[in-house]
Amino acid sequence: MRIDLHTHSTASDGTDTPAELVRNAAAAGLDVVALTDHDTTRGHAEAIAALPEGLTLVTGAELSCALDGMSMHLLAYLFDPAEPELLRERELLRDDRVPRARAMVAKLRELGVPITWERVAEIAGDGSVGRPHLASALVELGVVPTVSDAFTQEWIADGGRAHVVKHELDPFAAVRLVKAAGGVAVLAHPGAAKRGRSVSDSTIAELAAAGLDGIEVDHMDHDAETRARLRDLASGLSLLTFGSSDYHGSRKDIALGAYTTDPEIYGEITRRATGAFPVPGAGGLPA
Repeated sequence: MRIDLHTHSTASDGTDTPAELVRNAAAAGLDVVALTDHDTTRGHAEAIAALPEGLTLVTGAELSCALDGMSMHLLAYLFDPAEPELLRERELLRDDRVPRARAMVAKLRELGVPITWERVAEIAGDGSVGRPHLASALVELGVVPTVSDAFTQEWIADGGRAHVVKHELDPFAAVRLVKAAGGVAVLAHPGAAKRGRSVSDSTIAELAAAGLDGIEVDHMDHDAETRARLRDLASGLSLLTFGSSDYHGSRKDIALGAYTTDPEIYGEITRRATGAFPVPGAGGLPA
């Protein structure tokens, strides 16, 4: 069984529509895929309608968090999307993305980059606008060679010259909200130092004590040493360990199923979740 529990669609900053994503997941030989767009569940209905037979969808979201000025991401799985507190926070997170992106465009223009808000909005389309959309615009302009190269102190990484903070959840509050909505809370790519500062072991331990269910270990931004360290840490804290592609379509050079989660871990997620259930494919709508 092949399971990928971290993907993005055009509902946030991926390049596949939700329907395309589930069809591509099936074509990639996945048995289970999670749709975890940034701060939104808007892509779930389309993904479910197109879900091919033989593929199961885990509904989720990747929540924007911050602690002591450091951005963090929390993967939330199988929560009740209508739970009022978590819904309100998701809406605040999503709504703050536009003024933040506009402010980053202004900063880039002050640095001499001929970027426009109109082009960034066009790239984002109907999705929740985010830094990857600005990064794509920088690639188009020849400012950086790849999307990843935009996430540096020179440009739009945390604390970078054109970075602007946005509304983000305290991660401890986020864990509480996800659990209260019947979901499972997993810290995304905690050792991805190139995205900014990595999450400390002590913070992960505190989050575990607060109810965190697991951490993402096998990820493209973790080297072998980081994966080994995180696996040992998770074992000592009785946290579940996850492997995921963090797929963004053509926006990132990573394939669906490049990293996967053990079926036993997936089974534990479904046992812990009470807010929603995995959706088995029933054939889906035609492409």
